Amino acid sequence: MDDKVIATLKQKASAARSNAYAPYSRFHVGAALVTEDGQIFSGCNVENAAYPEGVCAEAGAISAMVAAGGDCKIASIMVMGKGPTPCLPCGGCRQKIREFATSRTCVLVVDEDGALLFKDDLHALLPSSFGPENLEIEVEGKSA
Repeated sequence: MDDKVIATLKQKASAARSNAYAPYSRFHVGAALVTEDGQIFSGCNVENAAYPEGVCAEAGAISAMVAAGGDCKIASIMVMGKGPTPCLPCGGCRQKIREFATSRTCVLVVDEDGALLFKDDLHALLPSSFGPENLEIEVEGKSA
């Protein structure tokens, strides 16, 4: 991934993070992903008074990607939290990323200033995962 794409992901994740709706935790998170064909989508966390009904930033970015149509293969995803501790995707988001991942999907985690705290492939975060290819179904005209 080149420096220009990384810079764009940081800008988009930061912009999304600034729009996060987090009145309960006050923990704002932004995410941005780039598809294999170069499209970039972002999302932010959206909390809800009924706590389980909130949406993670990564899920928001993935939803934006799917809603736009086209290539739904994540090349890389960046998550921006706050502070020196990496804001890694939760288990549910790891599985959501996995649904649209390739064997090369990279996960990057940066702090609010854009300093890289974590970089690895999705397999490191979700080893021995279950995905579409484990099912004997047809997904959008392709056998999984």
